[in-house]
Amino acid sequence: MKLTARTRYAARVLVALAVHGTEGPLTTTALSRHTDISVQFLEQILKDLRRAGLTASARGAMGGHRLALPPARISLGTVVRLMEGGIRIAEHCALPATPGDRLTCLGWTRAADAVESALDSITLDDLAKGLPDLTDPDPTHDGTALADRPDA
Repeated sequence: MKLTARTRYAARVLVALAVHGTEGPLTTTALSRHTDISVQFLEQILKDLRRAGLTASARGAMGGHRLALPPARISLGTVVRLMEGGIRIAEHCALPATPGDRLTCLGWTRAADAVESALDSITLDDLAKGLPDLTDPDPTHDGTALADRPDA
């Protein structure tokens, strides 16, 4: 299974919003700067995330984007399903199978279940714990986990 850039970037955006937490919404420009995603591509991704109810946005001087759910309730599995249309490792097994496929489909289905379970077990909250504070004016952070920073 190969994830598209759109899926990888959606996860990057959601983690950035999770790190930012309750400090208020992040503008598209700030998100672009901290995620290294162009504003144009970012706007497309944010539209999908907003439609799915994962993010919310507000216009105006104090506007921007924020998570619509707690980060512990959004998993990588949720992101992959939304952006890829599902987790499709064993999709071919739903088709009429040849005798050889019937034997291997059992293995593919078990692998697909394991991948899906692993993706569902990793939340934005898990991923956000070791990332830099987005309010830091220096995005070339030292990699120190937020909880370990003296200013956190």
